[in-house]
Amino acid sequence: MCSRYEAPEADQLMHAFGVAPEHEMQSELWPGYTGPFLRAPQASDPDDEAAPSIEALTGIFGLLPFWAKDTKLARRTYNARSETADSKPSFRSAWRQAQHCIIPAKAIYEPDWRSGKAVPTRIARADGGLMSIAGLWERWTSPSGEIVHSYSMLTINADDHPLMREYHRPGSEKRMVVILPNGALKDWLTAPASESRAFMRQYPADRLQAEPKP
Repeated sequence: MCSRYEAPEADQLMHAFGVAPEHEMQSELWPGYTGPFLRAPQASDPDDEAAPSIEALTGIFGLLPFWAKDTKLARRTYNARSETADSKPSFRSAWRQAQHCIIPAKAIYEPDWRSGKAVPTRIARADGGLMSIAGLWERWTSPSGEIVHSYSMLTINADDHPLMREYHRPGSEKRMVVILPNGALKDWLTAPASESRAFMRQYPADRLQAEPKP
């Protein structure tokens, strides 16, 4: 599953989505790092046609549920299995409340074990566009009272995916993040929890390209 990815620059986000976080962003992200995510505005009136349809925030890569004691949990909650997200303690609140988000990425990295060694491989959209990864977001209050946002990438089985089945250790289940098609972005952000699983689909292999980065 994806534990490393490249985040876009602010100008790329503005061009693709018309919004960008106010805070400075890191370009290469690992669990526990701070990166950008997009969600439906929380304070606006959904019936107001003039209200923005999307907002950009920064948060910790790795979901922090309300009961987390500190941010170390993010090292284990950066990916959420879509099949069990509604029941796992770390993710079930965000899933049941349909706290959907989009995690923009220039590329993700996965290990290719076909040579017998793990070769980091950069996977990006073949057309050069940004990946819109489906995710869940949370709002956590630290022991000191600080409000911290966080997010996790949703994943699905990829045992039969022509490209993504080539990654991860031999004998292990193959997984891939859920990359949303451009036409589904707004629907994902506003979908109720009862419709969440309808978006859990494999992204076509011919729309992705992989490049080894030893």
